[in-house]
Amino acid sequence: MKKVKYLSSHIPVTMIVWLKVFSESFLQAITALMSNKLRTFLSLLGIMIGIFCIIAVKSSVDSLENSIISGFSELGSDVIYLDKRPWNEDPSQNYWKYVKRPDPSFSDYEAITKKSKLKENASYCIFTGGKTIKFQNNGVSNAITMGSTFEYVDIQGINIQEGRYFTPLEYHSGAPKIILGNKLYEKLFGSINGINKNVRLFGQNFQVIGRLEPEGEGAFNFLNFDEIMWISYPCLKRFVNTSDNNPMIGRLLNIKAKKNTDLEELKAELASVIRANRGIKPLQEDDFALNELSLLTQVLQSVFGAINIAGLIIGIFALIVGMFSVANIMFVSVKERTNIIGIKKALGAKRNIILSEFLFESIVLCILGGIIGLILVFIALKVLTHFSPFEMTLSLSNVLQGIIWSIGVGIISGFIPAYQASKMDPVEAIRA
Repeated sequence: MKKVKYLSSHIPVTMIVWLKVFSESFLQAITALMSNKLRTFLSLLGIMIGIFCIIAVKSSVDSLENSIISGFSELGSDVIYLDKRPWNEDPSQNYWKYVKRPDPSFSDYEAITKKSKLKENASYCIFTGGKTIKFQNNGVSNAITMGSTFEYVDIQGINIQEGRYFTPLEYHSGAPKIILGNKLYEKLFGSINGINKNVRLFGQNFQVIGRLEPEGEGAFNFLNFDEIMWISYPCLKRFVNTSDNNPMIGRLLNIKAKKNTDLEELKAELASVIRANRGIKPLQEDDFALNELSLLTQVLQSVFGAINIAGLIIGIFALIVGMFSVANIMFVSVKERTNIIGIKKALGAKRNIILSEFLFESIVLCILGGIIGLILVFIALKVLTHFSPFEMTLSLSNVLQGIIWSIGVGIISGFIPAYQASKMDPVEAIRA
């Protein structure tokens, strides 16, 4: 068994040698940078641009994707949505086919509630706009009114900041009670407490029983509850035509799966329930779609994947230019230190030490270029955040990717010069 030599401090001699090689390579890389600043800058410019293109595009796409998915997260990963059309298709495709389909109906909701065994809850919502709500001299026009069945709060997971939810008696009796979104609440009441105050809607007095938590400034909230007026479905039916043939209202039917229930099994059960309720014959095609959050994320991943590939291609071309520039620096460095290489080899330096020395130097140069590129990405994202509706960030994973790309370019561009240096004959190198 091969013995490992140790110094008095119990540190392996081999480790000391490699640390010395790395430190010398680092110092030589810094010397190369300082000796000819213009040449070094032009050589590292390709690395900087390449890393900037790859990481800037990826960070921007990641930030956009996170913002959109965060907005969609309120849909719930275990919730199925009944709709006219599938979410993973372009809305312009088969438009006339889908537009003729019926909207989700209260009848569908009742059938699912009674017959589905795999659902935990189901809810039905109606949305109508263009309404005005008033409190004393304050008023908000064109507000959106939502009327939902009682289960909606459990499925959607909405948090009430102040006040409470409808009681079962208030819901079933259609009592004039209302819950307001945070921004709408502030516009009406300002700094005063509006809970239990009366507001005017549909020409009637409604008692404010709750205020929702603010949703924040997300640019891609699927449903903006900050501006919503929320009343019970039986109450909304008294003021709005909720019949299936009214095109002026929006409808939403969502079904939450029981724990540990496979969504595909739930969708198969729901399809049979809805087909039976709508009287669809066995050979007829479904006139509905059952959607889930994963369909949206699949569409996003394919779109953002294409954008990332475009950024990667642009970045690779820039990195190739940078590769040749760094390789040129390394060839010059090998030529300038030929006699030093000869002396080292004459004193017993092995080929792998010489090769590693120059390879480390190339890697250090590329890492420095990559770090500058990452700093430029960070600055650019901070600037863009002020002009975009969502926050752009440089994640740790993207920083690591930038460093890995830099190391890879350093290895590729420095290998041939380093290999050439390691193969030199010591006598000829000293004479040179």
